[in-house]
Order: sequence, then C-alpha cells, then structure tokens
Amino acid sequence: MTKRVAIIGAGPSGLAQLRAFQSAFEKGADPVELVCFEKQSDWGGQWNYTWRTGLDANGEPVHSSMYRYLWSNGPKECLEFADYSFEEHFGKPIASYPPRAVLWDYIKGRVEKSGVREYIRFNCPVRHVEYRENDGTFLVTVHDHERDVVESEIFDHVVVASGHFSTPNVPEFEGFEAFNGRILHAHDFRDALEFQGKNLLLVGSSYSAEDIGSQCYKYGARSITTSYRTRPMGFDWPENWEEKPLLQRVDGNTAYFADGTSKQVDAIILCTGYLHHFPFLPDTLRLQTNNRLWPLGLYRGVVWEDNPGLFYLGMQDQWYTFNMFDAQAWYVRDIILERIALPDRETMQADSQAWREREEALEDDEQMIRFQGDYVASLIDATDYPSFDIEGVNRTFLEWEQHKHTDIMTFRDKSYSSLMTGTQAPAHHTRWLDAMDDSLEAFLDAPARRPAAKPEEAGS
Repeated sequence: MTKRVAIIGAGPSGLAQLRAFQSAFEKGADPVELVCFEKQSDWGGQWNYTWRTGLDANGEPVHSSMYRYLWSNGPKECLEFADYSFEEHFGKPIASYPPRAVLWDYIKGRVEKSGVREYIRFNCPVRHVEYRENDGTFLVTVHDHERDVVESEIFDHVVVASGHFSTPNVPEFEGFEAFNGRILHAHDFRDALEFQGKNLLLVGSSYSAEDIGSQCYKYGARSITTSYRTRPMGFDWPENWEEKPLLQRVDGNTAYFADGTSKQVDAIILCTGYLHHFPFLPDTLRLQTNNRLWPLGLYRGVVWEDNPGLFYLGMQDQWYTFNMFDAQAWYVRDIILERIALPDRETMQADSQAWREREEALEDDEQMIRFQGDYVASLIDATDYPSFDIEGVNRTFLEWEQHKHTDIMTFRDKSYSSLMTGTQAPAHHTRWLDAMDDSLEAFLDAPARRPAAKPEEAGS
C-alpha cells in the first residue's frame, strides 16, 4: 500500500522535502503520495515577501517576516544547493550577497525545474494533527480557504516544515502604553524608508537588530540606538549608531537604559526573537524549545523521538540554512522509504543528549559553525545527497565574520568562490550602501566590477 506523507509548509524546508522525494522517484524509488499544505498563496515561506502585517487576506497570521531592501546577510556560497548551483540557475556567476528577490528566484528555480508544485495545496493552513493509536496513522485537519471547507485526511507520516521565525516574542517595557511614537516587532518591519529622518531604538543584539539597523542607516535614519540584554554586538558602527545596555522604561519619547542614560526616540523596533509555535500540534507531538543549535527531543535533529512517524525540519538555530534543510530532508526521506532504520527510543535519546552536551561546551562562533557543519556532514554521509566541501563552507563563514568585524557596512561588498562549482563570484556593480534598488533586474543587469582585492593581496 502506498504511503501517504503530509508536509506542513512550502518554504525552503518543505520544498527541500519535496525535492528529496522527487530525486528518489527519478532514480526508481517506490512511489509515495505527497501532500504539502501551505497557508500562503505561493511557495517560498519567509522569502515570499508581502506588504501585509498582522493578518493575511484569509485572516491568518502573516507568516513572512521579510522586508523590502533585505539583502542576504551571509554569503550565498554558504547556502548554495549541492544539486542546483546559482550559476546553473542564472546562467552566469553573480555577486555573493543577493537581495531577497534574487534568492527567492533561486529557491523557486530548483523546484520549478523538478516539477513539485503539483503536490502543494495553497491557502491551506493546518488546524490540527492527531495521532491515531489504533493504526499508527495521523489525522491531519486543514482549512482549505479556496473552497472554504475544513476537512481531514489520514497520513502515515507528517513532516513539520513550518519554520520558527514567524511568531514574534514580544516583551513589554514600562511606559510602552503611553509612548508617543510607533512600537513594532521586527516581524512587522517592512520598509526602512518609514524611519528616514527618525531617531530609532532597536531592542535586541542579534541578526535582526544588526540588519534592520543597517537597513535604516542606509535609507537615512537620523540616529540608531541598539539596546542589549547580555552584551553589545561590538561592531564598528557609524557615528550616528550607539549601543546601550537594556532598555528599562520609556516616558513620553524618552527611553531610559540600565546604565542610567536616556535618549529621545521616535520609534522602537523589538528585535527580540521568535517562538517555536505549533498551534496545530497536541502536546504529545509538539516540540518545545528555545532557539538553539540542538533542540532535545529530535533524533538526528529531525525525528520526533516520542513518535518517530513525525519529523521536524529546520528547527535549529542556523548558521547553515538551505543545504542543511536539504541534508535533513534527504535523511527524513530515507527513513520513510525504509532505507534508514531507526534505533530504539533510548538509543535515540542518548544520541541526542550527546549532541546537546557537545553544544553546551561550545565557546565561540567558530566552534558553533563547525558543530553545525559536522551535523550536516553526518546527515549527508547517510544518504545520496551530493557531498560538498563542508570545511570550505566553514572557512567562508569565518571569513564573513572577519569581514563584518573589519567593517560592518562594507562586508556585503566582498566576494567568495562557490563551494559547488569553484567559480569566483564577481563583485556587485554597486556598493551595498549605494544600491538602493533591490530588484532582481537591477541586481543582475548592470555590468559587474572587479572583485575587491583580498587582504593579503592588498598588503594587509
């Protein structure tokens, strides 16, 4: 009897799962019936930009936290698919830091080529997943907004690929209710031009604060203040950007910080992270974790140990992204196809605990990068996913970190070689700080300039 597999979400992780099965089918694997439920009207997950915030056209919480003018904040060479290079997609080498529209086009290109759209039901949020003890299947209930019906289907396996950067973690500070400006979470940030000429406060000290602040600096914010709980980001910020210890309260338009200083601000953006949120899952199936490299409860980072018919993709804190999702998807596919046999629950839990203990001993970014690289390599070694230079990806990440600390406003002007094809990326035709048009056409059509000299070539 043909197995039925439900995939929740058609973002990068869900699309990776569809591509993994399609690859196996091409090579003669037994058929599996796939149904991918996507609550948005198109695929791409976070990369499917919408101007909407709050609720979408169907009254569902808006999924995407994407904003206009976003450019990749890490080298594309670190996320390149091993079976579909940027060069293959665009027909030429492109710069290392593409804007959102370019990355979305790349993500779509692979799945359009592989023809997996037929498996996806759009505008179909999942309402509930129930495990049926009597026959070991899952009852999946969805709301099909196209037909405005709620209906249930039975599946042998469920793959949760809905991501964990959509439900904002929103703290409250004293005085917010009477603040005289705008307060929003990074999830609802859409356009840096809204804050042109404004004094902006960002609460948080991770990637969202770094990148949203950089976007607003680029598009003309008067001043930027970032407020940290634990430690400052510590980059060499422009003159109108300063870091303060944690916000304590606001009074009118005055923000007060833990060091006793204060500042007048016009708007506050909470860059305070996201929650792992699965309202469609009962507690027996629901992953409960904060954002970390090794969530417990998932064998090999993907198998729900309490019920190994259920899988999760992309639930880790991430250095690696697209190619890690691929490695996970291929591994899950091979479990479902019975190419990989799972050990008993106790063995799975012991393996997970060993990874967790290793994670807890990590002391710096380099160790974290190598930890996740080792994890990705361990998955690839178990499947037929094309192997690639994991150590090369690690080195590229470390170069990227160095470039950011050298100059946080110019690191996107650097270029790297593809770890899949070996081709050196050209430098972008326009400095990132001067590139105000983030469209695919503007990025691809202008002539490329020579790559900037590497430090050793410049005598540094």
